[in-house]
Amino acid sequence: MNEHNKSVQTTKLKNNSRILTAFIIILIGPAVLFLLMSFSITRGAAQIPISAVWEAFFNFNPDNTQHLIIIDLRLPRVIASALVGAAFAVSGSIMQGTTGNPLADSGLMGLNAGAGFALSICFAFFPGMKYTKIILFSFAGAALGAVLVNGIASMRRGGATPMRLILAGAAVSSLLAALSQGIAIYFDVAQNVMFWTVGGVAGSNWEQIRTMFPWIAGALLGAIVLSRSISLLNLGEETAKGLGLNTAAINILCSLIVLILAGSAVSVVGAVGFVGLIIPHLARFLVGVDYRWVIPSSAVLGAVLVVVADLGSRTLNPPFETPIGALISLVGVPFFLYLSRKQRRAL
Repeated sequence: MNEHNKSVQTTKLKNNSRILTAFIIILIGPAVLFLLMSFSITRGAAQIPISAVWEAFFNFNPDNTQHLIIIDLRLPRVIASALVGAAFAVSGSIMQGTTGNPLADSGLMGLNAGAGFALSICFAFFPGMKYTKIILFSFAGAALGAVLVNGIASMRRGGATPMRLILAGAAVSSLLAALSQGIAIYFDVAQNVMFWTVGGVAGSNWEQIRTMFPWIAGALLGAIVLSRSISLLNLGEETAKGLGLNTAAINILCSLIVLILAGSAVSVVGAVGFVGLIIPHLARFLVGVDYRWVIPSSAVLGAVLVVVADLGSRTLNPPFETPIGALISLVGVPFFLYLSRKQRRAL
């Protein structure tokens, strides 16, 4: 009996510790993110003092070159980095929570490649299209990638297991990437498509921010509203049904949110992978498996990761830029291999 009481007490202490960690991430994390974004604005090919940043915010002078660089180039860039980081991270959290697949990520499951394929079609056949319509094409492309991956993975007996989904995702991503490159070369839009292929926020502008912010903000809010249901789905579909959850409706809503988040992010930053793989695992390690804490924590941590990656892309080899996707892959690939090995042992 004493052992049982000790075990219960230990579990309560652990839960309380994780809730405290979640509060720290959610409440203090945005302040840390703001400081990182402010510091990131000062770094690049042209070094700008932090005092000039604050001066540009509160006393903007259009004749001041530094102010123009801050407001027109670097500020939208760091805001875009934070938004797409949160979007990729939360989309990965939802995918892992609803499918029970620890390897789920928009990049590995074909969504990013599908959105990139749609973008190549936009550049080739609809040059000059408004960014609002480009985002809609990205949603459709992400949906195409998801349907193809899930359809191929479900064809064999036993259904779409995590490993089959990953293999199908790799095959579909390679196919869509090859088609994108073929379209780019044939229609002479390779330079535009290549920017989205390697990933980066160098071209981000205020029009993109204004267009994608409502989509990403709305989807993040929807994810938080559905977080309790995602926690129940994470227990297993049969268990969730037994607890009275309408699993079909929740899965549809979660899929829509993932498509919006992944499509919006890819339309800005390109095919950046592994954010949605790494961050949800880190968030669950820090705050536990309750998605009421995992989702907001993932949003903050994902934003921090991509802002730091963008800062690194500008400072590693100035005045040239290193693609964000390459920097994140340096961490993401070993992490993916570790999870794959762990998953195989579990089987």
